[in-house]
Amino acid sequence: MSRPLTGPRLAAALASVLLLFGTLTACGGDSAPEPAATAKNSAGDTAYPVTIPHKYGTTTIPSEPQRIVTVGLTDQDAVLALGKVPVGTTEWLGGYPGAIGPWAKNKLGGGAVPTVLKDTGTGPQVEKIAALKPDLILALYSGLTKEQYETLSKFAPVVAQPKEYNDYGIPWQELTKSVGTALNKGDEAEKLVKDVEAKFAAADTAHPEFTNSTALMATPYEGTFVYGSQDARSRILTDLGFKLPAGLDKAIGDKFGANISKERTDLLDQDAIVWIVGDPAKDPAKLHKDASYGDLGVVKNGREVFIKESGDYGNATSFVSVLSLPYVIDRLVPQLTAAVDGKPATKVEQPAG
Repeated sequence: MSRPLTGPRLAAALASVLLLFGTLTACGGDSAPEPAATAKNSAGDTAYPVTIPHKYGTTTIPSEPQRIVTVGLTDQDAVLALGKVPVGTTEWLGGYPGAIGPWAKNKLGGGAVPTVLKDTGTGPQVEKIAALKPDLILALYSGLTKEQYETLSKFAPVVAQPKEYNDYGIPWQELTKSVGTALNKGDEAEKLVKDVEAKFAAADTAHPEFTNSTALMATPYEGTFVYGSQDARSRILTDLGFKLPAGLDKAIGDKFGANISKERTDLLDQDAIVWIVGDPAKDPAKLHKDASYGDLGVVKNGREVFIKESGDYGNATSFVSVLSLPYVIDRLVPQLTAAVDGKPATKVEQPAG
């Protein structure tokens, strides 16, 4: 199973990159259908049973789930935000207890830390999932295969990734709303989404220069790897008002991202570039040694932003959830502001924490 690039798991993440992410629209999930439900209660939320469509058909959840396992790599944040603690989560990055990042830790309340499941590329740990006795398995931000879906469905209802997007392509808004439907908290999920969208909008309004600027997310993996419009990290930039480089998706093909040749370093010469790197103190110098990049205006004019891939900030940037995004916005916006202020001498500082 392939998964989006990040941190020390980059090599495994790219194992079958050609299978991921078709070329769709650049923005969130405005055109995607709302999760289906069979009825409405007096509060406006869905009443059980509820039926949710996905890549492999539909799944009916007969009653309120009490033992939720998340196979989707970021699904736990939506569950936590809606007031439930999963009994099992799937680790992606960070090595956090329960696979719960610091941006979501306070949502645990008094609940037990979830059992952490591993996926090293061979799929979900079926036996360990079965041992947790789940009554709902969420695999929204995932690359679940049909065979894996059918196997897991023997133990509990499984909500797989939506068919409207390719694997790992579901926007955080749609993921949150789908979990809201599954947990009979549709109205609450809508509010959570609107609150985060309002935070994006406030940053966009406060920085009109973002709307008139282009930006790109990249990482120095086996050369230069750039993220396309369907990667969740790129959507952070577009949600802040930035435009992605013209021709970006055409250059990388039908993938969430790809390595580009030195002949296409023009894609890097934008009003701002956000690099996800191993060491923000040392990696800029390494990148600048390559004249094909170091001689570009984006470097000479001080328009670079560097994020440490394995730190909490970098992990939150890759996680892109209803809980991690406010954490990211508070740190990324000041960096982008310094990058696009038109003054090469302005230093783009690392966040304090």
